[in-house]
Amino acid sequence: MKLHFEPNLDYQLAAIKAVCDLFRGQETCRTEFTVTKGALGGAFIPGLESDLGVGNRLTLLDDELLKNPGDLQLRHGLAPSSELTSGDFTVEMETGTGKTYVYLRTIFELNKRYGFNKFVIVVPSVAIKEGVYKSLQITEQHFKGLYARVPYDYFLYDSSKLSQVRNFATSANIQIMVVTVGSSTRRTSTTSTRTAKRQVVKNRLI
Repeated sequence: MKLHFEPNLDYQLAAIKAVCDLFRGQETCRTEFTVTKGALGGAFIPGLESDLGVGNRLTLLDDELLKNPGDLQLRHGLAPSSELTSGDFTVEMETGTGKTYVYLRTIFELNKRYGFNKFVIVVPSVAIKEGVYKSLQITEQHFKGLYARVPYDYFLYDSSKLSQVRNFATSANIQIMVVTVGSSTRRTSTTSTRTAKRQVVKNRLI
């Protein structure tokens, strides 16, 4: 059975446009950085001891990042924010309106409009992570049809498969990583513990 996805629902297109308009004025560009062995926790991948990473690059100034959401808030009858407290933005949609479809399609629109190509989807549980992965699978042909078969990769984060993370960092194609809050927290905690241990050893040696 082949599922059909309606690509022209007004409220979904409005939501996608709202997210993209947050970055209105952004140039289409990217940034490059060096990916080393140490960047992946010491994982050794033959032939890739170091490589060039490709990342999103935001060129907007803070006042532009404040004006854009303010314009959106006014458009939707909300009081505009008076200051930019962080670079985090909240988009709310009612249950049953197709939130997963909307944020997945927003990825392709952000890439089309601004060249962004690195996306991390953080979810609260393993069950939801598997659900998002299934959504990526069943919408793959739909999105390729809408966006001229633009190449993209998606995967579930697995700490034992760091070659996928390296590919995420170095590929110039759209990359989508799906990760749970718990796994990202554990990774941070483990890294912090290792750093603390190295600091203790360093202090003892000094």
